[in-house]
Amino acid sequence: MEQAGLIASSVSLLFWVGVLVLRGGFWRADQRLADPAPDLSPWPDVVCVIPARNESSTIGGTVTSLLDQDYPARVSVVVVDDNSDDGTANVAKAAATERLTVVMGKPLADGWSGKLWAVKQGLDAAEETAAAAAYVLLTDADITHDAETLRRLVAKAEGEGLDMVSLMVLLRCESLWEKLLIPAFIFFFQKLYPFPWVNDPARKIAAAAGGCMLIRRSALRHIGGVDAIRGRLIDDCALAAEIKKHGPIWLGLTSKVKSERAYGALSEIWDMVARTAFEQLGNSVLALIGTVAAMSIAYLVPPIAVAGLLGGGNFFGGGAGAALGALTWWGLMGIAVWPTLTLYGMSKAWSLTLPAAALLFTLMTVSSAVRFRRGRGGAWKGRHYKTA
Repeated sequence: MEQAGLIASSVSLLFWVGVLVLRGGFWRADQRLADPAPDLSPWPDVVCVIPARNESSTIGGTVTSLLDQDYPARVSVVVVDDNSDDGTANVAKAAATERLTVVMGKPLADGWSGKLWAVKQGLDAAEETAAAAAYVLLTDADITHDAETLRRLVAKAEGEGLDMVSLMVLLRCESLWEKLLIPAFIFFFQKLYPFPWVNDPARKIAAAAGGCMLIRRSALRHIGGVDAIRGRLIDDCALAAEIKKHGPIWLGLTSKVKSERAYGALSEIWDMVARTAFEQLGNSVLALIGTVAAMSIAYLVPPIAVAGLLGGGNFFGGGAGAALGALTWWGLMGIAVWPTLTLYGMSKAWSLTLPAAALLFTLMTVSSAVRFRRGRGGAWKGRHYKTA
């Protein structure tokens, strides 16, 4: 047991050395838009499409933040009320202006995920209300944009000839569960899709964050619109992959564009992750087993090795295993997650909770697989999807 524990601790340490050295420096969390944005002449028009299902508490702030943009060209907004029953459409219409169109969504069509069906209807409406707009901003109904969001996004796209510019918005991080899990979630996403690699045209890896995606309209038309990914649950990354086949994309972090969605309970974060986690693994049991094993070695072995020695035991590698575990847990793991914690204004001491967060996310992934096998995969806001 002691020898096996020492080997496991060594493998965990090597994993974190690899994370710091071989994953494109993702952990630095340094992919950001220029502020202030460069000036352009002329500025292209932008149409914003917001799919909204039961978002009455946040849709008003999202619409207002877009209509109040400090942007030199025309900004129009299309809200698709995706069969809400909480008055979402009425709240959106309260921001009455000729630049706002509210579309009452049709019943979900076969073969489509709910969000993409709503986006499809919004894009169709935008063809009539904002035909001249060169860019489409796809954003969620719980996002508030600072006044210069569109300036920065468009300047980045125009200046570098990008077909998509996406921001991982700042998620709410106030409750205990949010503080434990949200920065870890952002860290894991960056590790899965290293932003510097996403932003490298020479690499195939592609990703985006669905809360804020500016897309060149010609590029979207070139791939056949969102019809090309109609049934995908991880729609943002699927869309990014399609677009990157034909042109460069960019993904970064921000502290100025924020999500107002609250996750006060563990169950709310659990459902958010379990909705798509197994699909991320291709709905493969073998991939699930590999993921559980890898997460255990990377995140759970170091604290177990340390706890074993502190508890008076001499198992799991003994003193040598505990030393490797401490170096990994208190050293390399902390170095990797510190920049993300800084983004969220949190103490570096929270890095010590990363193993606990990893354990919970692993259990969420297992839960996602169980839901899929029971025919309730992709559950979200009263809808259930079972992908092939």
